[in-house]
Amino acid sequence: MSSTDSQKVLMAKIGAAHGIRGEVRVKPYGDDPLSFTDYGVLISKDGSRSFEVEKARVQKTVVITKFKQVKDRNQAEELNGVELYVDRDRFPDPDEDEFYYSDLNGLSVIDQSGEQLGKIVAVQDFGAGDLLEIRPKRGRTFYIPFTKEFVPEVAMAEGFVKADLPDDYFSEDAPGSSDEDSPEK
Repeated sequence: MSSTDSQKVLMAKIGAAHGIRGEVRVKPYGDDPLSFTDYGVLISKDGSRSFEVEKARVQKTVVITKFKQVKDRNQAEELNGVELYVDRDRFPDPDEDEFYYSDLNGLSVIDQSGEQLGKIVAVQDFGAGDLLEIRPKRGRTFYIPFTKEFVPEVAMAEGFVKADLPDDYFSEDAPGSSDEDSPEK
């Protein structure tokens, strides 16, 4: 990735103020709730603001954070909703069969016969594992599980992932709803 690439990775999002000394609640993204503190200065999406963590502690589902630039509750309240980013080039290269979600966005998704299904627009995790959100050329987005079974090949350099979907994956029929299953009278 060249230095001209300004791809940013979303690390956390600032929530409500906490107390009167300028602390805020921060919702971290990633496996380690304190990982956003490891990269030094964090920046806003447009790059116009920067934030340096003075101290942070985990409290239930958020991280109570004090930024050096925030002196009181009034300043803290103004930050509610600000997303915190790190430049992608500050991350180490992932190991084989590991990927940063942001690197997957925009990749084409093809089936086993080479037909394009769409492009990855996001990687989601609603609690049951990672899902690739795919936007087809027409129609609504859909999800496929990001597992070896459903996505056996990720070709980052070539710009695609190969999906292996069951034949009835896009079927809207509910299981067991066919006429064959209904009792005859």
